[in-house]
Amino acid sequence: MARKKRGNPVHGWVNLDKPIELGSTEAVSRIRRLFNAQKAGHAGTLDPLASGVLPIALGEATKTVPFLMDAEKVYRFTIRWGVSTASVDREGAVTARSDIRPSVEAVRAALPAFSGEIQQVPPIFSAIRVDGQRAYDLAREGVEVELKARPVTVHEIAVSDAPDADHVEITARTGKGVYVRSLARDLAVMLGAEGHVSALRRERVGPFTAENAVTLEMLEDLAYRGAALEGLLPVATALDDIPDLAVTGSDAFSLRQGRPIVLLPRQVETLKDRLKSGSRTVSAFEDGTLVALCQMRAGRLEPDRVFNLS
Repeated sequence: MARKKRGNPVHGWVNLDKPIELGSTEAVSRIRRLFNAQKAGHAGTLDPLASGVLPIALGEATKTVPFLMDAEKVYRFTIRWGVSTASVDREGAVTARSDIRPSVEAVRAALPAFSGEIQQVPPIFSAIRVDGQRAYDLAREGVEVELKARPVTVHEIAVSDAPDADHVEITARTGKGVYVRSLARDLAVMLGAEGHVSALRRERVGPFTAENAVTLEMLEDLAYRGAALEGLLPVATALDDIPDLAVTGSDAFSLRQGRPIVLLPRQVETLKDRLKSGSRTVSAFEDGTLVALCQMRAGRLEPDRVFNLS
């Protein structure tokens, strides 16, 4: 006999405005407890010393997490000049000091080198695995960690503020896998300075923005009033850039059974025009309810991930 799942079948996304000092894993646990949800996960770790957008998936929404991992992100971060640390943030041990304070003009002149597809070496205090162990665990044990450079994309990067000579604030719109601390480290090296990230806020992950994010306090208040579901966004929120198709009840039944459905020629042409280059993924809806994520092949939709939301 199958074991009964603990919690309630809650499905959807929480766009959490994560506070400083709270780790991503603990944030997921707290949200899961607030909703008494059976299943939860997050789309992209946010350091404890960072604040901002942390999309948390509940229930069937966890099936859409991979689509957010590749989503564009926007970060706003402050570099403090004069001090470098082992972790390239304010928590790490000081490794070097300098009296050099790059001017705003010098920073702006250097930033184009960090735009477009660049080669980036992740910070040694990162979750990347080295011989089966996390790099940050090895670094804390004093083991020398050598990480390889890898290609990442920075779509836009610019100075957004310069409050004083010791600090500069930068905003970056990035692709998958970009480390802000590495941007700060490499910028400091290019400018012949020492520096670390003293503040970091993530302002966007795909369709999830800081403007429509909710705090833990807001969610706790909703839960206290028995209205926690008001803080939940639809499962399909993470699929905003994937073309959708309305299907009939019989086609929805077939997709839920794992069987492909045949498309009309006009449906094929419409979807082709809306698909991203190289993508075949289409979301199928019945009466506004997400049924399945499908692959379009040879005039058919073949179910890839099926959702139990009815």
